[in-house]
Amino acid sequence: MTVIVLTNCPVGLRGFLTRWLLEISPGVFLGAPSARIRDVLWNEVRQYAGQGRALLAYQTNNEQGYTFETHDHAWHPTDHEGLTLIRRPNPGAPRTAQKLPDVPRQGWSKASKRRKYGGR
Repeated sequence: MTVIVLTNCPVGLRGFLTRWLLEISPGVFLGAPSARIRDVLWNEVRQYAGQGRALLAYQTNNEQGYTFETHDHAWHPTDHEGLTLIRRPNPGAPRTAQKLPDVPRQGWSKASKRRKYGGR
């Protein structure tokens, strides 16, 4: 199974992909081409995407059962102890870690609050 998601890509590229894959939603293509055809399609997507973004996800023999690749995407695949995860940028985060003020943690229930602070 192969899934390609296009965002802000030329219409001609979408037309090209419909030769091999089914467009199940605008910019979302689904199919089961061979690995060789999948690689050719992905190379074409990367070449003709222009200012757009693309995401490729396909089935493979690993721990997760699938893998994915991105093109001009702010989210990047990252290997974490054998699992591929997506790393999203946080534009509002400061460059250095700031120390948070000490705030007493509250429990989940009213009973935990009573045990911690006393009272009924």
